[in-house]
Amino acid sequence: QVQLVESGGGLVQPGGSLRLSCAASGSIFSIYAMAWYRQAPGKQRELVTTITSGGSTNYADSVKGRFTISRDNAKNTLYLQMNSLKPEDTAVYHCNADITVLPGFQRGNYWGRGTQVTVSS
Repeated sequence: QVQLVESGGGLVQPGGSLRLSCAASGSIFSIYAMAWYRQAPGKQRELVTTITSGGSTNYADSVKGRFTISRDNAKNTLYLQMNSLKPEDTAVYHCNADITVLPGFQRGNYWGRGTQVTVSS
């Protein structure tokens, strides 16, 4: 079984920074693309940013220049550095990953439960 556990959320003032982490654990053979999604109250879940196993990244227009995604493949950990935070960034942030698991080398898509980020003065 595989688990994705996010951490690092919290309350921050506008203009502040937070760094989220997502640790993957379990019978992991390989992790492919990883991503951060967010869901604000009353809104649909939206894609924030993605990163391939080789390190190629993409960002939603709303976070370009402010957020940076990265990963440590040796630690099976995904990060999201969030700078210049705005109230509209308030949401639950979830990590997502495509993972091949053992035994059997089955590939599946996995979600973490999320971490709350609140940007408010």
